[in-house]
Amino acid sequence: MHTKIIQYACVLVAIAWSVCAVRSADDPTPRPIHHSYLVMGGKTAIIGEDGQTEWEYRGGSRDGFVLPTGNVLIAFSDRVEEVTRDKQVIFSYKRSKQNGELSTAQRLYNGNTLVTELGSQPRLLEVSPQGNVVLDVPLQPETDNVHMQTRMARQLRNGNYLVPHLLAFAVKEYSPEGRLVRAFKTDLEEIGGRKAENWPFTAIRLDNGNTVVSLTHGNKVVELNPRGEIVWKVTNEDVRGLFQDPCGSQRLANGNTVIGSHGASKGISMIEVTPELKIVWTSDHPLAAGVHHFQILTTNGKPEPGMPMK
Repeated sequence: MHTKIIQYACVLVAIAWSVCAVRSADDPTPRPIHHSYLVMGGKTAIIGEDGQTEWEYRGGSRDGFVLPTGNVLIAFSDRVEEVTRDKQVIFSYKRSKQNGELSTAQRLYNGNTLVTELGSQPRLLEVSPQGNVVLDVPLQPETDNVHMQTRMARQLRNGNYLVPHLLAFAVKEYSPEGRLVRAFKTDLEEIGGRKAENWPFTAIRLDNGNTVVSLTHGNKVVELNPRGEIVWKVTNEDVRGLFQDPCGSQRLANGNTVIGSHGASKGISMIEVTPELKIVWTSDHPLAAGVHHFQILTTNGKPEPGMPMK
């Protein structure tokens, strides 16, 4: 009798575990998203998944990356620095005298650092680890407004460079020889034309050949196919008006897009949206207020893989 009771109890336990497993697998409630991330802007800091400040450096930064070594590469308006976590500067490039601002810092696969200078001689530079300019590419921003000439330039896998030019309403691809390969216009009528002030700020070339572009002041982010046609977009109408001059953006490996609002001096300054335009994560961290650019480092304990698409 006792044996039968025990067997019956075991069957009930097995059924209960099975039901729980099915419910767990079918549970539509998503796991909350937690990110650690680098922010650049009025503050320069790394914020942990728990919201705690892991590292902080001088503010007024514009662009940068956490490198595989753990060091941080940062662009300020007058210099680019590589800084260790104990705040030792181990690489530095200072803006040339003939120009007025810097806007880009990207460490390339060959060990050089990509920098853009804005001013009377707008140009894209590759700087060696020793601080020497080894490549100088003249840019065509179509304006003398120094601050509005360009922002986040990036090297592509084919060796060319993708450069957003705000007042030209164009993202231009340059060869290392300085030849203009092609340009994507952002003053498209379907998103309001020039009146909408869709100034391109960050441009990201995806593995499928499409290009994601943050349109600051136009308060939207678009994805363009190789013909320059919009195949995806997110606007303020989709995110409850949370965009306030979105500058930096990053396409994550899971297909979601994170966008930072430079004009958000308080409240929510970063949001993550799915391809279906659902908001799945936000940040209102004080150190991320007025974020100029950023880098998502981890998601729920797992590092974001590969070269950041930002």
